[in-house]
Amino acid sequence: MIDPRDIPDSQLVLYADDGYDSHVVRFLLAEKQLKYYLSLLDSERPEDLRQLNPYNTLPVLVHRDFSLYELNVIFEYLEDRYHGHKLLPDTPKSKALQRQLAWRIQNDWLKLGRILLTHKDSLNPDQAKIARRKLSDALVTLAPIFGNSSYFMSDDFGWCDVLLGAMLYRLEEMQIELPAHLIRPLLEYQKRIFERESFLRSIE
Repeated sequence: MIDPRDIPDSQLVLYADDGYDSHVVRFLLAEKQLKYYLSLLDSERPEDLRQLNPYNTLPVLVHRDFSLYELNVIFEYLEDRYHGHKLLPDTPKSKALQRQLAWRIQNDWLKLGRILLTHKDSLNPDQAKIARRKLSDALVTLAPIFGNSSYFMSDDFGWCDVLLGAMLYRLEEMQIELPAHLIRPLLEYQKRIFERESFLRSIE
């Protein structure tokens, strides 16, 4: 584990694993074109990590003399601190609507995704089947809206797309197979996200 004292004060340091949340932050950092030190940790959590995050979870973003470990807080900090490559629109109304969409994605879709990704070893088959069906049905039902604009309900790439891109990348891991003939707009959207330079950098 990198000792933050060995890193210049102005440099961002990300402690991460191969999970969904860490992928989101890596995608976010790449999209905002921010340089950072990456420390990849396996299932073992060094004791030093607890000094940065009392919950002992990943990811943890360290900057100067403080650490952040909640996904939305990390996003808001980077969005406010680094004004280039903004992922929220300019007006208060538009920002609020985008934040609300992001909240709905996390509450409606990612909650199911987390069940399948985070608790996959402890889930009983019935719980897993229900979560997969609910998430699959939601994606199939809402697939047409992905054809209305270049990105998620917007012509501009934003925070919602970062959240969705990392989730859609893990559909196979969640053992979700969607009927291609019913989700063409979603597949085209997914292709746009996966071919984005920032996304490719986030999975290196």
